[in-house]
Amino acid sequence: MLQLNYIRENRDTVIERLGVKNFKDLNLVDEIILLDEQRRKIQSESDALSAEANSSAKQIGELMRQGKKEEAEAVKSKSSGYKEQIKNLLADLESKEKELNDKLLHLPNLPHTSVPGGVAAEDNETVFEHGAIPELTEDALPHWELAAKYDIIDFELGTKVAGAGFPVYKGKGARLQRGLINFFLDEAEKVGFKEVQVPIVVNEASAYATGQLPDKEGQMYHVTQDDLYLIPTAEVPITNIYRDVIVKEEDFPIKHCGYTPCFRREAGSYGAHVRGLNRLHQFDKVEVVQIVHPDKSYEVVEEMSQYVQSLLQKLELPYRVLRLCGGDMSFASALTYDMETYSTAQKRWLEVSSVSNFETYQSNRLKVRFKNAEGKMQLAHTLNGSALALPRIVATLLENNQTDNGIKIPEVLVPYVGFEYID
Repeated sequence: MLQLNYIRENRDTVIERLGVKNFKDLNLVDEIILLDEQRRKIQSESDALSAEANSSAKQIGELMRQGKKEEAEAVKSKSSGYKEQIKNLLADLESKEKELNDKLLHLPNLPHTSVPGGVAAEDNETVFEHGAIPELTEDALPHWELAAKYDIIDFELGTKVAGAGFPVYKGKGARLQRGLINFFLDEAEKVGFKEVQVPIVVNEASAYATGQLPDKEGQMYHVTQDDLYLIPTAEVPITNIYRDVIVKEEDFPIKHCGYTPCFRREAGSYGAHVRGLNRLHQFDKVEVVQIVHPDKSYEVVEEMSQYVQSLLQKLELPYRVLRLCGGDMSFASALTYDMETYSTAQKRWLEVSSVSNFETYQSNRLKVRFKNAEGKMQLAHTLNGSALALPRIVATLLENNQTDNGIKIPEVLVPYVGFEYID
């Protein structure tokens, strides 16, 4: 959530940056500023009346001690309506604050000045490419056919058990999944991320705090009877560990990693581009999260991008890095890098990671603060990244590494899976 004082003091900048993100309801900015003025006016009136009521109470007490009963009664009569007036003002204040907060929740984060303009994925900026795209034979197979050929992923069985988008991993396919998860967690630990195991459901307050609500409620599975949400990413429970926490400046950077299954309804997704592992309702992912000093967050987002790239290099996968344009960014992000690997059999790029800096957008909702060198409370910056999401990694590993002898496992994974080929 954007900070109210920043909106108030930088109206034109806020509107200009929201335009880069293709946010259409720009009138919301002025509505927020007007509501804030009304709120502050009511607050001022309430404070003044409360001060007057307190002064009158003291005056009445003093007059009674002096035996000036008639004068005390006159002051009491004059101030008799203060309590009801204050009660009404506080009710108005509560109403204005709720309306103001509701409007603030519908205002997305401002994109960083480095974010390019644009409306969709084709407007994203390619900032780096690495690795040569493998040359496959004419009879090369897409991963869903390889999965059937080697009996390692059963999409039909998953449909039987749960529905489309819930595959069953079998044999070496299941071991590949487990090996990748352990590899990603071990690599994260090497660079200082502390592993946590977190719930895979969250309450409404947690979903609001990291920005999934009210923006993405239609994409999350909702356990209505208990009012819980299945997590779309481990970012949500991990970041919420620090909700309403005052952290110590000397503890920065706070670094966590965690493995969880993730659940997304993916409403409206259909067609060839979502076939196989390309888009699932349930998938596994290792997430990395950082809470950092505001002065360091853009240095950290570059470090996190480099870290994810190092994983792709160790897996020997060709990839590219995109800086997302304003129109393709998430509601809460100020800057996002996407990493995509090339699926040789499908002849297209597949997103496998997003690394984002949220600046104070999440921490303002979370109330993650620290006391700065001047002794003042300040909001921290939050960042996260997929390191990595498994489905499309598995898809490209299967497709790009198919040989006459089977599917060759990258050298770095062999100790984790216990075999060199899927055959």
